[in-house]
Amino acid sequence: MIIVITPEKAVDHETGIINELFLEGLDFLHVRKPWMNRDEIANFIKEIDLEFHHRLVLHNHHDLAENFYVSRFHFKETARQNKEYQSFTGKVISTSVHDIHAFNELSMEWEYAFISPAFPSVSKEGYGQNCTVLSEMKSRNNSKVKMIALGGINENTIAKAFTNGADGAALLGAVWESNKPVESFRKCRQKMMLYS
Repeated sequence: MIIVITPEKAVDHETGIINELFLEGLDFLHVRKPWMNRDEIANFIKEIDLEFHHRLVLHNHHDLAENFYVSRFHFKETARQNKEYQSFTGKVISTSVHDIHAFNELSMEWEYAFISPAFPSVSKEGYGQNCTVLSEMKSRNNSKVKMIALGGINENTIAKAFTNGADGAALLGAVWESNKPVESFRKCRQKMMLYS
């Protein structure tokens, strides 16, 4: 599984790039735009081809799912801990963790969880420099929830994420910090396909 997370700040031709990414084999797009209001998120989704709406995952403004073909929602670690997700029965939900112990404790109601930072971040300078998440991944004992490596994933690191037990990878900086985002995605996906 390969996932792309939208950048917080707008990127030129962003939704056009997103449509291309789906055509290139993107599994899911996490719409994470914390600075956008409900109407701005709705307009953003409208610019993504309708045929891909069922592969969108909303991080906020979850009520917009009623207006689009969206049934996937992501909840931050704090939202999970505060049980803010419980009214989403029958929907596909994902979450985030920052160590293997939290991952191993997840119940099967979660389809997958981001575990981060696997590597030093591409988009957040200094984040993940001394992290042990990658080596911790081998201590996984929860097979009910898919483990998605996040943080510093690019064409040079993605293979290592899979050899350490990840079921998928999430891309952010590798795509949106690139001058050729679709090509960067394509290279990561080709490496991922060797482990699928």
